[in-house]
Amino acid sequence: MATPNPKIRLSGLAGMLVRNKLLDEDATQKAFEEARRKRTPFIQYIVEQKLVSSIDIAASASKEFGVPLFDLTAMDLEQCPVSLVKEKLIRQHHALPLYKRGKRLFVAVSDPTNLQAIDEFKFHTGISTDPVLVEENKLNKAIEDVLSAQDSANIGDMLDEDYENIDISSGEEEQNTVDDSDIDDAPVVRFVNKVLLDAINKGASDIHFEPYEKTYRVRFRQDGVLHEVANPPITLANRLAARVKVMSRLDIAERRVPQDGRIKMNLSKNRSIDFRVNSCPTVWGEKIVLRILDPSSSQLGIEMLGYEDSQRERYEKALASPYGMILVTGPTGSGKTVSLYTGLNILNTPDTNISTVEDPVEMNIQGINQVNTNMKAGLDFSSALRAFLRQDPDVIMVGEIRDLETAEIAIKAALTGHLVLSTLHTNDAPQTLTRLANMGVPAFNIASAVTLIIAQRLARRLCNHCKTKVDIPKEALKQEGFKDEDIEKGITIYGPVGCDQCADGYKGRVGIYQVMPVTEAIGRIIMEGGNAMQIGDQAKREGIKDLRESGLTKVVEGITSLEEINRVTRE
Repeated sequence: MATPNPKIRLSGLAGMLVRNKLLDEDATQKAFEEARRKRTPFIQYIVEQKLVSSIDIAASASKEFGVPLFDLTAMDLEQCPVSLVKEKLIRQHHALPLYKRGKRLFVAVSDPTNLQAIDEFKFHTGISTDPVLVEENKLNKAIEDVLSAQDSANIGDMLDEDYENIDISSGEEEQNTVDDSDIDDAPVVRFVNKVLLDAINKGASDIHFEPYEKTYRVRFRQDGVLHEVANPPITLANRLAARVKVMSRLDIAERRVPQDGRIKMNLSKNRSIDFRVNSCPTVWGEKIVLRILDPSSSQLGIEMLGYEDSQRERYEKALASPYGMILVTGPTGSGKTVSLYTGLNILNTPDTNISTVEDPVEMNIQGINQVNTNMKAGLDFSSALRAFLRQDPDVIMVGEIRDLETAEIAIKAALTGHLVLSTLHTNDAPQTLTRLANMGVPAFNIASAVTLIIAQRLARRLCNHCKTKVDIPKEALKQEGFKDEDIEKGITIYGPVGCDQCADGYKGRVGIYQVMPVTEAIGRIIMEGGNAMQIGDQAKREGIKDLRESGLTKVVEGITSLEEINRVTRE
């Protein structure tokens, strides 16, 4: 027969609870054992389990042990001299330095019998230390608030430069009366500004601020691939999100629904960078993603985008036409906007009236009339297009053809003497024509209006400083799609290595294109109701390279790797 566990002699705070009839002896014994088993301070356990309220414990302990009771809500926690001791000591003893008066330090505790805490604070500071009794729940919150503020200060100290005075404004014209005085604490401001500048310097396209249950991370998308760059304390999650939202003039009080905004960063008199900002509520807080919109990327010139000579000639010929439709297709992030704006810059002359409608406008270009869609006000792609047709246009750019109504108006504009540029989300050029047909656009309108389709992807460029030759068997090259005559001549293929000049062996990106004019033969297939496969076969007979073939050409030229082409073409 097992002998019962002997009762623990209750003393200190536990004994006080029994003496003052706040908790009976059996319940106190059980709570004491559970707290010890879970390695949790006794007072923290009974408050968490709601066995006794914090205020009742504090009031009774103050009277029992003669320690003054203090209300932490009346204290300005920013004045707490936490720099006198290490964070580890504060957390270990669950005690907080409150204030220093002369040669005495007053320390907030919720358990006045914790004499070890007082002695250790005295030993580490070299100052006489007196306890001040506070409520357990308020002490918990005060410690977390003070230490999180110290974390943000430490982030500020880690920065080598002064990032506070960068000229940053909202991209919106309308003024918002948000009071951001509570958000503009210097360390958070400096950290966010540093992240933005680092992203620009590294050539990133997107910045991700991501909260999780116990961690927080910042990631950059460089050359199409995400890389983790920082792990600020999770306690800063709300302040980082609020800071970015203030910069982009979003509602900092609204955390339940996604929001969109813009930031403008002036780097010099001649160069500014725009950021498109989106906030999205997640389980652990708001995730913020910034898309970096560098206007200089739209002014690279068509020769810098990676078009082969024949492909560039087809694009320039279509741009020179006074009417017709040019469609650029590909997944999100494949460089469609840059291709369109490069074409618009070629057309942007004093004698040409250019109007664009986008959701939202990504690059502000002098000399082009740009319109943002506004669904709340009823301004969508189709209504903007109707307005453009009454504005004496020469060139119209539609951000995306999403529905039949927009497609029909754009087709009508292309057939009535206007040059129309737009995008669609399809995998390749032949599928774009069948997609229009599936939307309900009559086949004869498609064949008559569409003059050129550009399908594209972005592949990472190999770093010229560290790329190395790779030996691949001839059979493997044949399976990858290289031509027999090229294999026999000898192909030199390079692979990534990685050095201090690049990221994982790659630096920058290059376009992979399928540039397909809608010829008379292709138009006939459309009129006869042909499918994408038939259109693709005809394009090959006419010498049009598909995305895979264009990618393999870039591999042979040593511009990118075979692994990268396999990644972006997925064939």
